[in-house]
Amino acid sequence: MGKTNPSFKSLLEILIISTRLGFTSFGGPVAHLGYFHDEYVRRRKWMDEKSYADLVALCQFLPGPASSQVGIGIGVMRAGVAGGIMAFLGFTLPSVIALIIFAILLQGIDVGEAGWIHGLKVVAVAVVAHAILGMAQKLVPDLPRKTLALLAIIAALLWQSAFTQVAIILVSGFIGFLIYKKHSDKDEAKIHFPISKGFAIGCLVLFFGLLILLPILRELTALDWVALFDSFYRSGSLVFGGGHVVLPLLEREFVPTGWLSEEAFLAGYGAAQAVPGPLFTFAAYIGAVINGWQGGLLATAAIFLPAFLLILGTLPFWDTLRRNPKIKGALMGVNAAVVGILIAAFYHPIWTSSIMEPADFAFAAVLFSMLVYWKLPPWVVVVTGAIGGIILGSIF
Repeated sequence: MGKTNPSFKSLLEILIISTRLGFTSFGGPVAHLGYFHDEYVRRRKWMDEKSYADLVALCQFLPGPASSQVGIGIGVMRAGVAGGIMAFLGFTLPSVIALIIFAILLQGIDVGEAGWIHGLKVVAVAVVAHAILGMAQKLVPDLPRKTLALLAIIAALLWQSAFTQVAIILVSGFIGFLIYKKHSDKDEAKIHFPISKGFAIGCLVLFFGLLILLPILRELTALDWVALFDSFYRSGSLVFGGGHVVLPLLEREFVPTGWLSEEAFLAGYGAAQAVPGPLFTFAAYIGAVINGWQGGLLATAAIFLPAFLLILGTLPFWDTLRRNPKIKGALMGVNAAVVGILIAAFYHPIWTSSIMEPADFAFAAVLFSMLVYWKLPPWVVVVTGAIGGIILGSIF
């Protein structure tokens, strides 16, 4: 399903790089896209700017954790389905393990106000600003696309709902089609998605099949692990807009039904904010509270399975569409809108929850310079942010 037999070396490389990202990618999904952009596009050149933007646009359409799906997609393009699995495991397992440990050992400890947490939020400001600048230079070079990005910013900030991003992307795609339908792009990069369309269709059938059959199986068997898997699978299948949107769904699934207390839920939410990686790994905490480390792993598999099936099921068809001359104009509009959506997310919640004092802005400027001008590795910036957050917390 991948490059006929992806080499052990290429799979190990993907696992090592994605694991490093899994340990250092703080700041939520938009920041994750910034880390991915810096690592996979700028440094390693595994894909070009436009291909990365197209992949991000696809994952904005799909339900589930967009940043995780982008990581999976990059892994698939590099080394087939096995590469996607390696990219997912590396990026996800650090926070899964941390949250399972939190659930077992540290329930009830308040980590939300710790100084190093605030420092990591400031790191996210620098990372996202860097990513937006790089993408904007490539994706909004002319006045129509600058205008589309501006309208996307306004809509995303003033009309906040679960469907806002999808609506913005659809409208921008239509406008881009009208404006750029005669545009020719001679530098269009060809992307090889080493997945057959038959395999992709199988993944989509499995996605919808599980969505329909799991609730039935839950009623017929009354087994706790089936109920647990069904609740997490449905939550992962029906969420647009990233990790924060899944929290009310999970609370509704598990708190009123008595699986865990409101206090335990809120303690886990604080812990989830403290670890790197995707916020969907909050499921690992809930699963571990309910049934130990086995429950944590089951919950993780269940909530991420829909994202995996959807990205594997759509990639081959997306490649065909993105190279269709009739679709290119629409994608130009969509990519401009994605830049606008990222800028809106940069302001809220990243900026509004991070830059509280002049000292915070000064610190963010230092971290931005470390990343952009001094070309220091992201992990150095993350460690500096954590230490600087503790120092700022003790001074101000």
